[in-house]
Amino acid sequence: MRATSSVIVGRVAETCLLGNALDDASRRSGRAVFFVGDAGIGKSRLVGECAYRAYARDMPVLRGRATSTGLVVPFRPLIEALSSRFRAAGPPTDPELDPYRPALARLVPEWRQGSSPGYPETVVELAEALLRLLSVLGKEHGCVILLEDLHDSDTETIAVVEYVIDNVAELPVLLLGTLRPEPGAALDLVRSAEQRQVATVRELTPLGEAEVLEMTASCLETTPEEVPQATHERLAGRAGGNPYLVEVLLADLLDSGQLRRSGDRWQAYCSPDAAVPTGVVRSWARRLDRFDAPVREVLLCAATLGSQFSVTVLQTVTGLDDRTLFSHLRSAVEASIIAPDGADPDRYTFRHALTAEALVASLAPAERAAMARRAAHSLEAVTHELGDEQLQLMASLQMAGGDRHGAARQFAAVGRRMLAAGASGSAVILLDRARSLAHASDVRAVTEALAVAHAEAGELDTALALAAELPPVPARSQAAEQRGETHVRIAWAAVMAERTEEAAGQIRAARSLLGAAPPPEKEAALDVVEGHLALLPGQSRPEQSQPGHTPPDQSRPEQSQPGHTPPDQSRPEQSQPGQENREKVAPEGEAREAVRDAARRAAAVAEERNLPVVACQAWQLLALLSREHGFDEADSCLERMLSVAEQHTLPVWRVEALVRLGANTFMRTGDPARLETARTAAESLGALVPTQTVDGLLAMNAVMRGEWDGAQEIIERSVAASARIRNLGAHRYLLLASATLAAHRGRRRDLDRALVRFRRAGGEESLLVPLQLGLCRAFAALLEEDRGRALADLDASLAWESEHPSFFYLSGRHGLRPLLRTIEGLDGRAELAAVLGSPGADLAWNQLFLRLADAVLRGREGDTERAARVVRSAVADAAAFPLARHLGLRLAAGAALTEKWGEPVAWLRAAEEYFYAAGIQPVAAACRAGLRQAGVSVGQHRGGWDRIPARLRTSGVTPREYEVFVLLAERPGNQQIARRLSISPRTVEKHMASLLSKTGRSDRAALCEFSAECAAEHD
Repeated sequence: MRATSSVIVGRVAETCLLGNALDDASRRSGRAVFFVGDAGIGKSRLVGECAYRAYARDMPVLRGRATSTGLVVPFRPLIEALSSRFRAAGPPTDPELDPYRPALARLVPEWRQGSSPGYPETVVELAEALLRLLSVLGKEHGCVILLEDLHDSDTETIAVVEYVIDNVAELPVLLLGTLRPEPGAALDLVRSAEQRQVATVRELTPLGEAEVLEMTASCLETTPEEVPQATHERLAGRAGGNPYLVEVLLADLLDSGQLRRSGDRWQAYCSPDAAVPTGVVRSWARRLDRFDAPVREVLLCAATLGSQFSVTVLQTVTGLDDRTLFSHLRSAVEASIIAPDGADPDRYTFRHALTAEALVASLAPAERAAMARRAAHSLEAVTHELGDEQLQLMASLQMAGGDRHGAARQFAAVGRRMLAAGASGSAVILLDRARSLAHASDVRAVTEALAVAHAEAGELDTALALAAELPPVPARSQAAEQRGETHVRIAWAAVMAERTEEAAGQIRAARSLLGAAPPPEKEAALDVVEGHLALLPGQSRPEQSQPGHTPPDQSRPEQSQPGHTPPDQSRPEQSQPGQENREKVAPEGEAREAVRDAARRAAAVAEERNLPVVACQAWQLLALLSREHGFDEADSCLERMLSVAEQHTLPVWRVEALVRLGANTFMRTGDPARLETARTAAESLGALVPTQTVDGLLAMNAVMRGEWDGAQEIIERSVAASARIRNLGAHRYLLLASATLAAHRGRRRDLDRALVRFRRAGGEESLLVPLQLGLCRAFAALLEEDRGRALADLDASLAWESEHPSFFYLSGRHGLRPLLRTIEGLDGRAELAAVLGSPGADLAWNQLFLRLADAVLRGREGDTERAARVVRSAVADAAAFPLARHLGLRLAAGAALTEKWGEPVAWLRAAEEYFYAAGIQPVAAACRAGLRQAGVSVGQHRGGWDRIPARLRTSGVTPREYEVFVLLAERPGNQQIARRLSISPRTVEKHMASLLSKTGRSDRAALCEFSAECAAEHD
C-alpha cells in the first residue's frame, strides 16, 4: 500500500492561480509566480500539478531544481531545466536563435560543440539569450519553466531569474519558482519582485485538521469517514499540517502494522500510550531497519552524499559493482525512497530533501563522521581529476568528518577556479566558506582571493575592507608579488567603478610591495591599470604611475560611435551591465607622452613574456592616443591588437579590434563591410553587448548613407533588447540613431518623439550630447531651412566639447560648422586650415563639407574654375552619403549663385530633385526659389499625387496644398510655413482657404488637428 496522496489537498487558491497563469502565458502575457513555504509543505506537488496542466495544453515544460547538498554549481537549476526538455525533444533549430546559441551553450550541452570558445558572456547576456529561447519555445502555445528550491541556488541563477522576472510580461512564458522562507538572495529577490508588482507570491500554510483527514483518506484510497479516529488524531497532532510528514508518519503506521485493513475497513491497532516514533528521524530509522543490511548501507551512504547523488560517486565510495549497486538502488526505488533524476541519467534523488536529512540523523554522531570520512577518502583516492562539484562534495564530507582544514583547501581551490571562469558570485560564497575553515597559515592567501572575488562581483567596499585587513608581508618577496597582484586587480575594479581615490590607493599599495623595480610583467600590469586611471575625466597622472590602458565597458557605445571606437573588454566577466564608465580623455602634453611611453613598454613586455591580454590592452590604448596623429597610426596599432588576439585565440579582443577597425574604415571610406565583419564575429560568440554596440554603429552609418529602411530595421532588432539587459550605452546610441534618422528625413514629429525617448534614457547627461546637437538637431534645422538655428546647435555642440574634451569627430566641428560659417562669412582661410589639420578632417563625411568650404573660399578669391572642380570632386567622392551630398550642393549653390561662380543652377536642380523625391519639402522649395532667383524656369512637380492620402486626394487637395497641410500638424504660423516652403505668406493664405473648403473643417484649429491625425495614421 502506498502512503502518498493522488490528489492535492487544501490548495484550491493556488491551483486556480496556476490555471490563470497558464492561460496568460498562452496569450503572450507572461507571469512570474513563486510559492514560498517550509520543507514538505507541498511546493513540489503544485509544481507537478502545473507541469501536468501544461502538458495537457501542449505547452513545453522545462523543470530544474537547485541542489540541496550545499554545492555551489553556477546555473545548475537552469542547466537541469533545459536538459529536461532537450534530452527528449532535442534543442530547437529556429534561425532566430542563431545569435544566442553560443551564449546558451553554457546551459545546453548539445550546442557546445562548434561554438567559439573563450567568450565569457555576462550573466545578463545569458539571461537575455534564455529569454529568447523561452519565447521561441512558447510561440505556439506558451511555455513553462519550473525552478524548484531556489533558496539553495547559486547567485548567478538568481541573477538570471531576476532578469526573467523583469522582462517576461509580454512573452508567452510562465516562470514558476519555489523556495523556503529562509533569509538569502532568493527570498530577497522574491520579496522585491512582489513589492515591484512584477511577480505573484503565495505563502503555503499548513493544512488544517479537516484537510489532513482528507489527505489521509486519499492516501488510503477511502473516504474521510472510514479513517480511524486514532489514526487521524495521531497524524494531525504529530505532522503539524505538513503534507510530507503526514505521508511519512502514515507510511510508518502501515509498515509497523499499527494501521491495517480488516475486511473493507481500516483499523488502528495501537493504544494511545503505545511506543510510536516521536519524529521523522525515528520513523525513517524504523523503515531502514526493515531493509537488508547492504541496501541499508547503500541508502545511508547515498544520504551522506546529499539529497541528490551521483551513481558514479556512490559506486566510488561503496566499491560495489554495477549489478549489485543497481539491485540495491532498485529496491530503494520500489520502496518510494529514491527515484531516478529525470534531468541526469547518472543521478538519483531522494523523494524529499528531508528524507536524506532524516536518514543521516538516524546515525550516531561518531558513525556519521566515520561514514563521511570514508566517503571523502574514497573520492580523494581517485586517479582522474575531480570536477568542481565533486571537489565541493569532498570538502563537505571532510567537514562532516572533522577535517575542517582539508575542506577549506578544497573550497578554496574550487572558488579560485570559479573566479577565473568569471563566476565571481559563486567564488565569493566558496572562498568565504574556505576562509572560515582555513588553517591560520592559509588564511592570508584565501582572503586575498576572496577580496578579488568581491571586487569582480561589484562589491568593491567589501573588497577594500578585506584588503585593508590583510597582514603585512615582506616587500619584494614572493608573498609581496601575490599581494601586489591582489591590489592591482582590486584597483582595476575600482577604476571601472570610477572610484579613483580607491584605485590610486590600491596602486600605491602594489608599488610599495613590489618596490622601485618590480618584475617586468608586474610592471606591465601596473601600467595597464594606471593608464586606465589616468584616462578618467579630471584625472592627472598619479605619482610614479605609468599609465597604459583604457577601461573595459559594456554599457556606453557612445564611446564607440563612428569616429570613436569603444574601450576594451579585457575582462568582460567583470564588467557589469549598466555600468556607467565615462568617455576617456587623452592627457595633455608630457602626461600624454608618459601614457604613450608606458603603453609601448607594456606592449613590448607583454608580447615578450606571453601576456596577450596585457598586450591587447596596450595596443588598444596606443590606438586611442594615436588618433590625434591620424587614422593610419591608430589603425596600425589596432591591426597589431587584432594579430595578437588571433594568435592567442582571444575572441573578445578580436571582436574589439574588428569593431574599432570597422568603424575607422567606414568613416574614412564610407564602406561598412569591415564593421559587418565585426558584427558577424561578435554574433558568432553570442556576445550580445558587443553585437548591440556594433548595431548602434551600423544603424548610424545606415542613416548617414541614406539607407533609411535598413537603419530602421537595425534599430528595431536591438533597441528593446539593449534596454532589457541594461546595455545603456548601446541603448542610448540606438535611440540617438533613431532621432538622427528622423532628423535626416525631415520628420519633425518623429524627431521630437525620438528625442524624448533619448532624454528619458539619460542621453542628455551622456557623452552623446555633441552628436545630438551636431549630427541630429543641426541637420533637422537645415532641412527646415533654419540656418540660424543650425549654427546655434553647432555652436552649442562645440561649447559642450570644450568643457568635455573627447575624440568626437561627427559633431560638426570638423565639417558642417566650418562650411556654414564660411558661407556666412564668419570664417576664412586660416580657420579652415586649422580644421583641416585635425584628425577629424580625414573622415569622408567631414571631407565633403570641408572641401565645399574650400570651394566657397576659392570662389570668393576669384579662383572660380578651381572652385567648381573642387565641388564636382567633393560631390563625386561623397557618393556614399546622398543626403549630405545634396545638402552640400544646396548650401554651396547659394554662395555660388550670389558670388557668380560654379554651376549653381545644375546643383540646385540636382538637390531639388533629391529632396522632392525624399519628401523633404522645405529644402526642395528653397531650391526652387533659388532657381527662380537665377532666372530659370521651374516646372511644377505634378507627379506628387501618390504621396497624398486617398481621402485628401479625392477631395481635390493638390500636391502644393498638401505640402502646407503636412506642416499644419506642428501648428506653425503662416510666416513659418512660408519660410519653410519658400513661398509668400499670401500664397499660404490661399492654400489654407482652399484646404478648409476641401476638407470641410470649420477653422484652422480643426484643420491642424486633422493634419495631426493623418500624420499619426501615416506613422
